[in-house]
Amino acid sequence: MITTPGDHSWFSQRFPDLADAYCFTYVHGLTPEELMARLGARVENCSRITLDELIRRQTFGAASVGDWVLLVEANSGLGVTEEVIVPLSAGTRLVSHFYLEIEGMDYFHWIDDGKIRFEFLHQEGYSHWIKDGKVQLEFPPQEGYSEEMPDELAEVMERVDSPVYPIADPHAGPAFLLAERLTGITMTPQLLEESTYLWGGISRSR
Repeated sequence: MITTPGDHSWFSQRFPDLADAYCFTYVHGLTPEELMARLGARVENCSRITLDELIRRQTFGAASVGDWVLLVEANSGLGVTEEVIVPLSAGTRLVSHFYLEIEGMDYFHWIDDGKIRFEFLHQEGYSHWIKDGKVQLEFPPQEGYSEEMPDELAEVMERVDSPVYPIADPHAGPAFLLAERLTGITMTPQLLEESTYLWGGISRSR
């Protein structure tokens, strides 16, 4: 069952040093080693770290989650940099969400094989929204966007816009709901804490 926005209050309470500057990027069908190689790392030089080490070092690492690889970033933004994530999505699906509390910056991306399907951009809002029961494009059409409507998000978007759960900033719940719908992965404290992350020396970007 898909969770609700309020279900993710645990994130900022349990991981305050991560929640104020984080990025989660999910890529389907890759291993952590393949993800690091796509990012330009020398896999033979990578090592394994825990979530605590990742947060303490203010770095990032990749962990396997079923058929997906999850890239967790503390205080960096590879997963919000289109020059990185568009090619990283080649031949597969990529979903990412980013938040930087000090500047109030929220971003969300869904990209399929190099085509942007759906976004939330800081100061611009959602690329699509529900109107008259249908998903419609809110942004002006632009190069790099898919022409397909992201109808599989309609149910989640209606719930985000419901009177029961007033519209919240993506990091306060909607981003987790959207990512869960697109990946089938429910983000939990256990998933973050019990995973082991492959870490390698790659130039960070924000």
